[in-house]
Amino acid sequence: MNKFPSRHRARSMRHPGRFNPVRIQSESDLEGRHFRLLLTPGQSLRDAIVEPLRAVGVTSASTTILGGFFSQLSYCVAPPDPSGQAVIAYSAPIDAGPTCMIFGNATLGLSSEGDPLVHCHAAIRTSGGEYRGGHILPDRSIIGPTPIPVLVTAFEGFSLRQSFDPETNIPLLQPFREDARNESHA
Repeated sequence: MNKFPSRHRARSMRHPGRFNPVRIQSESDLEGRHFRLLLTPGQSLRDAIVEPLRAVGVTSASTTILGGFFSQLSYCVAPPDPSGQAVIAYSAPIDAGPTCMIFGNATLGLSSEGDPLVHCHAAIRTSGGEYRGGHILPDRSIIGPTPIPVLVTAFEGFSLRQSFDPETNIPLLQPFREDARNESHA
């Protein structure tokens, strides 16, 4: 007997581009630093992550947001691209208003233009009590009245940079060795 509702099923996505047999592009380094950070009330999620990490020389990191309140939070979802040209197509921004982030993960890297880029996914509870999840829009999401704790793992020896991924047909944050700026390693 199936204990799970039949209306939910695993989502499968067809990658429209050239298949890459290396499923996960990864790097590692023995020198990574770990921090505990408190996101500053009133700042955007982007600035609250970028500014203190930039001050200690960190441009690429993985973070775990331990939950807290946002005075304003916007997000979007990423269903499959109906045109089939890319793996996903982001929805229009969804304004959740004052919201509790239950838990989130944000990645800090560099955009294709070299600017700081924060990519965040999270589970939230809206002020109306609805549970949602998706891609948080860091520039449009404002930390509420209480600092939000974040655990940070800084990447040393390699950076994350946004670059075009031919398999998904979208730009993704990908690891690049610092000593090989134009070459990704698996």
